[in-house]
Amino acid sequence: MVKFSKQFEAQLIPEWKEAFVDYCQLKRDIKKIHVPRNEDVSGNKGKSYFSDLLVSSFRKFAFLDQKPRVIQVHRKLSNSESKGDLYETELLEQFADTDAANEFFACLDHQLNKVNRFYRTKERELLERGESLKKQFEILMELKKALSENRSKENSKEDISISGTISCDEESIKDTTDTELGSESLTEESDKDSTKSAGSVEAVRSLKRMRSLSEQIVSCQGKNLRIHIPLTTPIRTFSAITYLLWDDLVNQSSKKSGSNGDRIHINKKKLHRAEKMIRGAFVELYKALSYLKSYRNLNLLAFAKILKKFDKVTGKQVLPIYLRVVESSYFNSSDKAVKLADEVEELFVKHFAKDDKRTAMKYLQPTQRKESHTVTFFIGLFTGCFFALLIGYVIIAHLSGMYKSNSDEMYMETVYPVLSMFSLLFLHFFFYGCNIFAWRKTRINYSFILENSPTKELKYQDIFLICTLSMTAVIGVLFLHLSLVVKGYSSLILQAVPGLLLLVFTLILVCPFNIIYKSSRYRLLSVLRNIVLSPLYKVLMLDFFMADQLCSQVPMLRNLENIACYYITGSYKTQDYNFCLRNTFYRDLAYACARRWFDEGHKSHLINLGKYVSAMLAAGAKVIYSREGKVEWLWAVVVTSTAATMYHLYWDFVKDWGLLQMNSKNPWLRDELMLKKKFIYFFSMGLNLVLRLAWLQTVFHYNFEKVDERVTLFFLAALEVLRRGQWNFYRLENEHLNNAGKFRAVHIVPLPFQEVDEQD
Repeated sequence: MVKFSKQFEAQLIPEWKEAFVDYCQLKRDIKKIHVPRNEDVSGNKGKSYFSDLLVSSFRKFAFLDQKPRVIQVHRKLSNSESKGDLYETELLEQFADTDAANEFFACLDHQLNKVNRFYRTKERELLERGESLKKQFEILMELKKALSENRSKENSKEDISISGTISCDEESIKDTTDTELGSESLTEESDKDSTKSAGSVEAVRSLKRMRSLSEQIVSCQGKNLRIHIPLTTPIRTFSAITYLLWDDLVNQSSKKSGSNGDRIHINKKKLHRAEKMIRGAFVELYKALSYLKSYRNLNLLAFAKILKKFDKVTGKQVLPIYLRVVESSYFNSSDKAVKLADEVEELFVKHFAKDDKRTAMKYLQPTQRKESHTVTFFIGLFTGCFFALLIGYVIIAHLSGMYKSNSDEMYMETVYPVLSMFSLLFLHFFFYGCNIFAWRKTRINYSFILENSPTKELKYQDIFLICTLSMTAVIGVLFLHLSLVVKGYSSLILQAVPGLLLLVFTLILVCPFNIIYKSSRYRLLSVLRNIVLSPLYKVLMLDFFMADQLCSQVPMLRNLENIACYYITGSYKTQDYNFCLRNTFYRDLAYACARRWFDEGHKSHLINLGKYVSAMLAAGAKVIYSREGKVEWLWAVVVTSTAATMYHLYWDFVKDWGLLQMNSKNPWLRDELMLKKKFIYFFSMGLNLVLRLAWLQTVFHYNFEKVDERVTLFFLAALEVLRRGQWNFYRLENEHLNNAGKFRAVHIVPLPFQEVDEQD
């Protein structure tokens, strides 16, 4: 039977862990209570079962309920409304260990006050969020109604729209929430008073000052509404720029013709985007309300369990007295959050799911995919096939001397890069699967940090299956290819086999059919697109995380570029291989840092930009030294690489991992650690230092005996992938602890409609 403490630890919300009842501390306080051995701890063991039943049955009568109470819980009114009522327990009977009992109840009162305070704070936040969402939804319904009325009245060839004015305020963009960038202003004009209000817009009061929907829409002759559509993708950025340019052209032409140039058209597509934003905000609100409900139930159960344990140890009847106080406290008696959850569910079912509750629950309460034993079976099957084929490939390559220092240059320049590229790629995937396994074991909410969909995200078993299946296919094809090459075959089709293998994987990646994890494939492509076009939109955590992965895959990307150049240009027909060298990956990350500094204004992003600039300088020095081989450039490599290494180590340990805090309760680490064994952190820091020094191979030119230099470079690239794998775990651990410190468990979705004054 699993202990309650483990069940409690497994079910609590990770980001709210500090706000839950400290059940382990209360258990430690109970263990401090010393009860004499000769004392009858049960207090009622001498009584028969019949007498216990008789007393419990007639306790409702007043003359039998005069038994002195063990404790008395005092309720004190707090001056601050946010803190709420405070509870303090007084012992009315003598305990065997009074000091330990006082310490236990002091801790218990503190936990109850903490739970009430946190619940009150979160409930108030969610209620305010719910009210603002309701107002946003009402505005959306009115605008959709106006569009439908306009559709029935106007039969022109123009797009169905609402007339209004548009304005872009750069300062207002910076003041929006973390995911808001673009801003548009919409002014809705009343059809009844269009002749009186043409050419001017009446000032609109704030939504909070309006009492009803009729006052918001009908009573006002016009409202200034700013629609915020976050430019979270480059496509939206391009469309926004195009829209502004087109609006300028329309205004200029209308001014020349003497017509009203302030009239624009807000089409149905914009309202559809706003509707999606509001729907996402309702989903996140419902998730937060579900978390709050779980928070209440788990804490109530924890109080009951710990009081039952206290009664068992001391032999006192404290449970019914204190539990009655807990049940009547604010966190258990307030039903505001429950009512709001019911309202959100009813509204979502009616307006966003067309009265289909099952469809609505797929959004509000998504169910995760169950782990399949079939996937585990195929992982084992393909793992065995992979190792069998790999051993065969290594034996043939060794017998033919393919990977020795005097190997076949053509094979090493055209076929081996394909093997190296796929090996590094799926090795990285394998370590990512290991990261997911470790994050789940340590209860790091990686899905929330990386914004993964709970119904579509890849489990670590899925990633292991992709790795084993893909590498089995790659090694199998190259095993047959090497066998034919060794036998002397050299046809054109045989030369094109590595290129065809790369083409097949590319087609699978962009396949439009809903097979082979389509949602994950397309999300990967969208993130890669965002990285390349990072200066054009707001950079998110996932974009930065993926860009860091690409920094560790520079050798793989170079091989991909070379192989693509070799086969696309048709050089494989003449066996004329060329290199297409280009180093832009650190540059893209530098753009991303600059964009985050522009959006958020934090100086740390500029310092992070300097880190990638130092990496670009070091990489450039290495490229020039590899071409010219002069001593001056060797010194340039040493200086730039040393500076970049120190820069990167500082950022890894202090910024990304949050370690090396001198005043921490865990010396040279941080206050909160997800791993119990501290030596693992020191070992990881030492390993990260060693693996960061891989650039010394450029200086000392060390190499394995009788092995081609490319093989040595492959092993060094694999070590960098290993370093990135361990970096991933500590990076998300630090991000998770930052979210837990601020109690962030759900995403705050930006709201589309905001009222502005006429002066704006």
